[in-house]
Amino acid sequence: MNSIAISGSPRENVGKRDAKVLRYAGQVPAVLYGGKEQIHFSIDAPALRDLVYTPEVNFAELNIAGKKYNAVMQDIQFHPLTEKIQHIDFLQLFDDKNVTIDIPVKLTGTSPGVKEGGKLVQKLRKLKVNALPKDMPQYVEVSLEPLTVGKSVRVRDLKPKGFTITNVQEDTVVSVIMSRALKQAEQQAATPGKK
Repeated sequence: MNSIAISGSPRENVGKRDAKVLRYAGQVPAVLYGGKEQIHFSIDAPALRDLVYTPEVNFAELNIAGKKYNAVMQDIQFHPLTEKIQHIDFLQLFDDKNVTIDIPVKLTGTSPGVKEGGKLVQKLRKLKVNALPKDMPQYVEVSLEPLTVGKSVRVRDLKPKGFTITNVQEDTVVSVIMSRALKQAEQQAATPGKK
């Protein structure tokens, strides 16, 4: 998985007033947890762009006062009106410790059912993946090749290598349903003599 380098500054005070002052100065209050102790720090808001505003999931390589930490974004809060980032939480990663992250689904290939006029319906855009950081995939690939009209790919049909998908096994990831136009065409074909 890709990693994005982000520099942070330790926070002296950890109150609401301090957070407000930081935001006013273009900083985002942040917390790193999962290690021996929580680390409170702040980040320049523009430095978070590549990590936050992307459909991909990336690791963060945090540099806080010269100390480096591998982490993943765990939670983020936006201002309800301005959409500016208000706060961000990171979970520290360890090479020998599994972590669960929501990973995007990448659809590949062409569905024969769609070619016949069926409609592609993607139920899950992300899957919960559990793995060691080194085995975490950038995305989970789902092939559309076997999908004819009325068929689905469920979580149980996926064959992950080096990681585990923790969603309910019966959950549908993607399916091809009969479109209205295809239904009408079949009904017209089934009732001869009608025009």
